Amino acid sequence: ATREAEPIYNYDARGEEELSLQIGDTVHILETHEDWYRGHRLRRKSKKGIFPACYIHLKEATVEGSGLETVIPTELPLVQEVTTTLREWATIWRDLYVGDKREMFNCVRDMIYDLIEWRSQILSGTLPQDELTELKQKVTSKIDYGNKYLDLDLVVRDKDGNILDPELTSTISLFRAHEAASKQIEDRIQEEKVLSPKRLRQAKFASTPAFALFVTLKNVVCKIGEDAEVLMSLYDPVESKFISENYLVKWSSSGLVKDIDQLHNLRAVFTDLGSEDLKREKISFVCQIVRVGRMELRDNNTKKLTSGLRRPFGVAVMDVTDIITGKMDDEDKQHFIPFQPLALDDAIRHKQLNISRFSPRVAGESDFLQTVINKVITAKEVNHKGQGLWVTLKLLPGDIHQIRKDFPHLVDRSTAVARKMGFPEIIMPGDVRNDIYVTLVQGDFDKGSKTTPKNVEVTMSVYDEDGKKLENVIFPGAGDDGINEYKSVIYYQVKQPRWFETIKVAIPIEDVNRSHLRFTFRHRSSQDSKDKSEKIFALSFVKLMRYDGTTLRDGEHDLIVYKVIAKKLEDSSLYLNLPSTKLELEEKGYSTTGKSTQNLGTCTISKDSFQISTLVCSTKLTQNVDLLGLLKWRSNTSLLQQNLRQLMKVEGGEVVKFLQDTLDALFNIMMENSDSDTFDTLVFDALVFIIGLIADRKFQHFNPVLETYIRKHFSATLAYTKLTKVLKNYVDNAEKLTEQLLKAMKALEYIFKFIVRSRVLFNQCVPQYTQYTHQTALAVRGRYNELKKIDREILYCREILLPLMTEQLKFHLEKREEPKACCQLLSDILEVLYRKDVGPTQWHVQIIMEKLLRTVNRTVISMGRDSPHIGSFVASMTATLRQMDDYHYAHLISTFGKIRSDVVDFLMETFIMFKDLIGKNVYPSDWIIMNMMQNKVFLRAINQYAAVLNKKFLDQTNFELQLWNNYFHLAVAFLTQESLQLENFSSDKRAKIFHKYQDMRRQIGFEIRDMWYNLGPHKIKFIPEMVGPILEMTLVPEIELRKATIPIFFDMMQCEFHFTCSFQRFENEIITKLDHEVEGGRGDEQYKVLFQKILLEHCRKHKYLARNGETFVTLVVRLLERLLDYRTIMHDENKENRMSCTVNVLNFYKEIDREEMYIRYLYKLCDLHKECDNYTEAAYTLLLHAKLLKWSDEPCAAHLTQRDGYQASTQGQLKDQLYQQIINYFDKGKMWEEAIILGKELAEQYENEMFDFEQLSASLRKQAQFYENIVKVIRPKPDYFAVGYYGTGFPSFLRNKMFIYRGKEYERREDFEARLLTQFPNAEKMKTTTPPSEDTKSSSGQYIQCFTVKPILDLPAKFQNKPVSEQIVSFYTVNEVHKFQYSRPVRKGEKDPDNEFANMWIERTTYTTAYKLPGILRWFEVKSVSTEEISPLENAMETMQLTNEKISSMVQRHLSDPNLPINPLSMLLNGIVDPAVMGGFTNYEKAFFNEKYMLEHPEDLEKIEKLKDLIAWQIPHLAEGVRIHGEKVTEALRPFHDRLEACFKQLREKVEKQYGVKTLASFFFPSAFCDLKVPCSFIVELNLL
Repeated sequence: ATREAEPIYNYDARGEEELSLQIGDTVHILETHEDWYRGHRLRRKSKKGIFPACYIHLKEATVEGSGLETVIPTELPLVQEVTTTLREWATIWRDLYVGDKREMFNCVRDMIYDLIEWRSQILSGTLPQDELTELKQKVTSKIDYGNKYLDLDLVVRDKDGNILDPELTSTISLFRAHEAASKQIEDRIQEEKVLSPKRLRQAKFASTPAFALFVTLKNVVCKIGEDAEVLMSLYDPVESKFISENYLVKWSSSGLVKDIDQLHNLRAVFTDLGSEDLKREKISFVCQIVRVGRMELRDNNTKKLTSGLRRPFGVAVMDVTDIITGKMDDEDKQHFIPFQPLALDDAIRHKQLNISRFSPRVAGESDFLQTVINKVITAKEVNHKGQGLWVTLKLLPGDIHQIRKDFPHLVDRSTAVARKMGFPEIIMPGDVRNDIYVTLVQGDFDKGSKTTPKNVEVTMSVYDEDGKKLENVIFPGAGDDGINEYKSVIYYQVKQPRWFETIKVAIPIEDVNRSHLRFTFRHRSSQDSKDKSEKIFALSFVKLMRYDGTTLRDGEHDLIVYKVIAKKLEDSSLYLNLPSTKLELEEKGYSTTGKSTQNLGTCTISKDSFQISTLVCSTKLTQNVDLLGLLKWRSNTSLLQQNLRQLMKVEGGEVVKFLQDTLDALFNIMMENSDSDTFDTLVFDALVFIIGLIADRKFQHFNPVLETYIRKHFSATLAYTKLTKVLKNYVDNAEKLTEQLLKAMKALEYIFKFIVRSRVLFNQCVPQYTQYTHQTALAVRGRYNELKKIDREILYCREILLPLMTEQLKFHLEKREEPKACCQLLSDILEVLYRKDVGPTQWHVQIIMEKLLRTVNRTVISMGRDSPHIGSFVASMTATLRQMDDYHYAHLISTFGKIRSDVVDFLMETFIMFKDLIGKNVYPSDWIIMNMMQNKVFLRAINQYAAVLNKKFLDQTNFELQLWNNYFHLAVAFLTQESLQLENFSSDKRAKIFHKYQDMRRQIGFEIRDMWYNLGPHKIKFIPEMVGPILEMTLVPEIELRKATIPIFFDMMQCEFHFTCSFQRFENEIITKLDHEVEGGRGDEQYKVLFQKILLEHCRKHKYLARNGETFVTLVVRLLERLLDYRTIMHDENKENRMSCTVNVLNFYKEIDREEMYIRYLYKLCDLHKECDNYTEAAYTLLLHAKLLKWSDEPCAAHLTQRDGYQASTQGQLKDQLYQQIINYFDKGKMWEEAIILGKELAEQYENEMFDFEQLSASLRKQAQFYENIVKVIRPKPDYFAVGYYGTGFPSFLRNKMFIYRGKEYERREDFEARLLTQFPNAEKMKTTTPPSEDTKSSSGQYIQCFTVKPILDLPAKFQNKPVSEQIVSFYTVNEVHKFQYSRPVRKGEKDPDNEFANMWIERTTYTTAYKLPGILRWFEVKSVSTEEISPLENAMETMQLTNEKISSMVQRHLSDPNLPINPLSMLLNGIVDPAVMGGFTNYEKAFFNEKYMLEHPEDLEKIEKLKDLIAWQIPHLAEGVRIHGEKVTEALRPFHDRLEACFKQLREKVEKQYGVKTLASFFFPSAFCDLKVPCSFIVELNLL
């Protein structure tokens, strides 16, 4: 059998035959053998292998198909969803790690770990149903939250958490599900921002109408020695009152629960707690222990002692506020509640101490329960000595029915249910309750003939009026059966006992009016013999039903204590006619203050007093006379009208408690008087009153109760006729009955629900059609703006109601009234019509389409995106279109008749609306299911309307240009919308969308192509306007779509050529649009290839377009190459690469004379330079724009002013502004020479053309400053570097090319190389400066060659042959250069150990760049390379020239600036005159000034003479240097100078003797070189090298 599995651990294959597994894979098992399986991973079916069985978890699956089989897992859909979610998140998680987004990474990690853990729990199959349900909810919530956090798509689900299938779900339901899911997630995000997890849970319970506290009693550790009753309940210490019934556990003297079956199963749930209880300041869990046995524990003669007495023993109290409010939630934690035993009164008595003298923390056994509890609560610590209770506590949401359903493992039928004393916040129909809580409050008993106060025991029982005791109706606590009589706790010798004991009395409803509570009082003795002789000494009673039929009032009752004779006790008739309370006694005129006893018949009133309090919790017994009158209306029908009116005066809380009975009574009155209409209006008003009550915020949580009543309990089949009749009367007489009508309108939703339900029930009994629908429709005609919901069960009245509704909706929508109500109603109608169980709906959809489609369209068009109703209206419009079939579309067009303009207007409106909705979607982008549903519907509608265009608006007479234009723009907008670009999605998402919807782009694209070709002779009207949209469509990366649509371009070329003999407009448009599209991210290498291939094929087949077409295609392909390069590096961190590509593109636009695009890229380049502080380059870039302009008043074309910052109307003005900006940039870049040139040009304009002398003045001042800067400011000279990029690993604009880079100020080669290698971290630095081999160039790697080059001076003509300051000339040594040299020493022949200079040649390479540096870039490509060799003699001449120039330069600087430091001069002079060096020319003399060399190289004789001259010229320069050194030297360095002078003198004598004497003139160095017959330009060059 084929099965599916998933790894639970990673497994690494240990051989070829094994299969590696990773957690997250899905494995298809083919065969099994013992503990091994054989199979393959679903993601790679070709690789099969074996793996251990213990590494995987088997999943149930079915296999479909033979041959190519499909494995379908039968596991929970949620598990599959978790798996796909984890795979999707894992990819994002990895990207977060790579991107170093730590906070998000950690957050996603936690969510992934949670999902993995929960998935394992679900797969384990061991969770109870309630926990599984809760876990599923947590999983879906976490997935939805995570998707939102990661900007993934919203998942919509049904109420069970399953993902909705859009194909099986109505559009309205889908929209509402999206809305609800979105709100839920948003709320959770907001809550998480504000609330801690604890407060989140607290908020969750606050929103739950009911909850319960689940308690498990683990153990009672207490030394009692007798049987005991453990009574547990919830208590409010602030109000000092119990909140709940008791949970009673009977404990045996052996220390175990008395009922051994309950061992380890002592569980109770305290139910009906509500949001009000959450708001209590404090809630305590109180456990009272009552021992059952002897009067005093110290007595041990058990035979003589009375047993079975209930005596107080102690109390344990725990504050559970944090558990109730959700701050603490650990159901497994066992809480220890310390036990406070009561101090024995005998100890107090024997010491003759007053109890009040004890510490307030000590409670005595005669202390009353309330006092004891309060003392224990206020005590900071309890000396419990290890005694106490062990319990676990957990808060559960829901009422008892919900809890039993959700938590069956905790709460089952054996779990005790202790209800709240009072009603829960919601009383559901069917929740019948009839409980009376009786609290024994206190008494005051005279000691009579005894010397000490009595030990009073109160016995409570329930009797009927015949004196018969009601059995098993008294419940001392949950968990115990009913008993016949209840005996109170006995307080030893206490005159005024305060019991504070509450007992529940639950009497069958029919017995209540005949029943009364009887209390008897007896003194109990500790001695058994005495105790038996003690008789009942007094009696009290109270009737449960008052004389007026209402139940006993809640609150305290001061009962009369009657002295009794035991024999007469049996006869209840003796006392039942007597007053039971002191209040009744007063009402009958007796005094209650008299001290003497009073005789009432056979009974005597005692001086003793006894108080109880009662609380009635009954859904059948009311304490309100008016409500009782209504509920028992049959007993006195003459008062019926009065009772109905009085109902509206009854307090709301009382009515909602008896909601079902009240509604039943109202409809019974209506139905039992069906022949007359006497009570109809009163019943209707009463119904409106009740509905109004529930609409009140105070009772709004009773909404579900009313809904449940209508759905399950309402049974008045003919109520619809009477309700409709009264409603119609109110509407017809609206002016007279305004107030009643207004109230009715507010209650209309539920009135209609009653009407509809009644009618449905009637149809089930009498299935025939009646005229009531006419009455209903007429009754509410004109009032539908108030109608918010129509029940979906209107099956028989659609034909009448629907036309009326659509008319009303149209009326209100056109007036823009009540948009919310209108939209709600329309949505509900469409929702009903979508259902499959409502019969044929074609006619109904037609009605909506005819009456409302255009109105809804116009509403959507006019409604702003910020309107809260826009989403609902678009959903309604989409739902209408979705439910329309082909017949409807055809019928829709036919409804416009022969008025052609109406059809055009409708289609124009629709196209504009669709395009607007596609461009600015009303739904968030993560509502992918809603958006795809909308797209599917729109696509069908567009295709339907396209057929109308072809049919009605294509021929010559009926052609509508604007309509067709709108169609094309809409279709392209649809095709290019973001939600359809599948390649942008993850593979899983792409597969899901494609599986469900295919690629809608292809469908609409083919339709556009067909529509274009259908145009025929009209095509020329769409050129060039449609070039852009068609280009946008062809750029969509779907290959079949591209192949189908690129030929449209050739058709456009052909069409324009046919009319104008060229396709210039088409060409211009496509080049302009292509630039914008590619920059926007569209287009790729595949598109370039397809474009070239398809268009060239078409062009070459054409007789006239072959040559021009091929030229055009080549042009576009070249542009595409550059644009794609540019886009690739557009967001590159390396701005230099971006600059290179920008220049490539702008040069191309310059080449093809596209000035507008050329300027656009100039500014992109300028911005990049400014970002890098390359102000010089930014200036040169702007200068290119300025050169396009004239100094004239010609108007500025739009494309010339690319920046808003320039306010210019003429070219001259713009050029002026540009020049100002450029001069500013040159100033920042210290290129003052360039700034002066532009300044002069500007000054000329200001002086002779514009006559703006103010500007002229400013310009000249700037120039003056620039001149001063040139002379005075020292400018660092940047180095130049040659860089070669070799290997195919580099981008095309760098590959196998060499560039000359201008370095930054003070940038060394090492720093520059580091910067380069940072940009290309995978590149390898070449270690040689020789040109690379062909192998290196063609390799796939990246090799960078970098070395320093020397710029070759290109001195301006005006400076040549003239004495010019070094500050002026030095600028040109590193600026305005385009030739650069690199010299490399090369040795020819063997090395001469005596003289290495003799065969040291120099290989000098000259690199020429395309443009001068600096320029619009800091680097330019090398365009030509030349190499020459320098002989050793020429090398020596150059070296001497450089040395002489160094000395000359240093001397000049010291002459011009006396403050220069002397150290550099000292080092230079010493290096030359030192005897060890001897001017550095000794080696030259050895190498070249000998007969052997001169004989071998006769051609070098002239050069030898020049070298000698250079040696001779060194002496006067040195002399000047030594002179200056002598003037400036300090005393400390005087010895050094003296040695320097001595050495120089020796050198001078030698040189002048051998090579002659040379003398410097006033301008010494130029004349000296002139004497040598060296060109002046060469001199300046040498001067500055």
